[in-house]
Amino acid sequence: MDKLLVVEDDASMRTTMVTCLELEGYSVEAVASTHEALDRLGKHSYPIVISDIYLDERTGIDVLRSAKKQNPNCAVILMSGRGSMETVMAATEGGAFEYLAKPFEMSHMIETIKRAEKSRENGHEDEVDSIDDLPQTEMIGSSPSMIEIYKTISKVAPTDATVLIEGETGTGKELIARMIHQNSRRSQHPFVPVDCGSITPSLLESELFGALKGAYTGADRDRMGVFEAASNGTVFLDEIGDIDLGFQLKLLRFLQEREIRPLGSARTKKVDVRVIAATNKDVQKMVEEGKFREDLWYRLNVVRLTVPPLCERPSDIPLLVHYYLRRYNERYHLDTRLLESGLKAMQEYSWPGNVRQLQHMMERLTILAPGQRIDADGVKTAIQQMDSRDAASETLADTETDQIRRVLAATNGNKSRAAKILGIERKTLYRKLDRMGL
Repeated sequence: MDKLLVVEDDASMRTTMVTCLELEGYSVEAVASTHEALDRLGKHSYPIVISDIYLDERTGIDVLRSAKKQNPNCAVILMSGRGSMETVMAATEGGAFEYLAKPFEMSHMIETIKRAEKSRENGHEDEVDSIDDLPQTEMIGSSPSMIEIYKTISKVAPTDATVLIEGETGTGKELIARMIHQNSRRSQHPFVPVDCGSITPSLLESELFGALKGAYTGADRDRMGVFEAASNGTVFLDEIGDIDLGFQLKLLRFLQEREIRPLGSARTKKVDVRVIAATNKDVQKMVEEGKFREDLWYRLNVVRLTVPPLCERPSDIPLLVHYYLRRYNERYHLDTRLLESGLKAMQEYSWPGNVRQLQHMMERLTILAPGQRIDADGVKTAIQQMDSRDAASETLADTETDQIRRVLAATNGNKSRAAKILGIERKTLYRKLDRMGL
């Protein structure tokens, strides 16, 4: 077949790729910069182009566009060791055949090339509707598991498919749901989250479907439900595993018919909303135990995303730490610095509360770090306080008066926010403020 073009600025990686591809019988041209790649693409047409994304002043996205302009049937495989949601979306929008997260096994690369060859022979190309004005997101991570999630989001977002997001508490399930909404055709319409676990079963139906005046005790006026209020937008049903069996049938009927009947009404209404659900439970096991309807499970599980816990993607911890440090330095007008020992201590921790726990700890450390320096001792102390519920509920460090003053100043006197940062209940904070005369 015609030559493949490899674009990779790392010399050892470039040599390894060329050697492996030639051993597989491929003829390969390899270049080290986007300038060389664009020059070659301006003169020749390649059936397959393999390019790193972050190269020099230009990127692999420029290589992708040039390759597609020269040959619309060219299969472009992009690689990156620090991918983001934005780069994956841009790659998908530009028609990339595949996006590989570094490091990867060369056997995986060979397999991808063979799939690209087969796709070209069959005349098939992945087509995804264009998405304009890609938004910046807070979804942080460049580990292979996160890249796979980005790739799925890029494909499912432009559709109206129902999505089920699984993952432990604190892994960012709602953030993923928002990303899907923001990159969809519904992005200019409402995104409405509903915590199914915090609403009693008797009230969940009226919350979602609405109710007429007099439908139940205390219904002193007509109330519009979430599905109607989110018309043309997205409804995010969090903790879907907590809804009781009695209401599951009603939700199933809604998903099938896209009709609501407010409590107290004899008439139904058509509504146009997309549904994204999430759970931290094993719903498939609940189905086997008879605690969740199998037909509702199938209706929700059109596309399933499983978000890995933070302990399974340790390479993302430095990215998250620096992101939140920058955010809270800007929010509170501080200049807190992270020391190498502090980062190492964070990388050694298991993070049972996942990204949410890391976020709260970084906010606390940014404000309270002695000398505005986050070191290993500060991190370990914060971890001990967060891990000890008794200590967190009633005690702070020895310099608690100074800490409370600093946190209240940073939050402009917001006591609820301050209590959250300090790791204590609000009533505990009030008692301490009373004793301190603050």
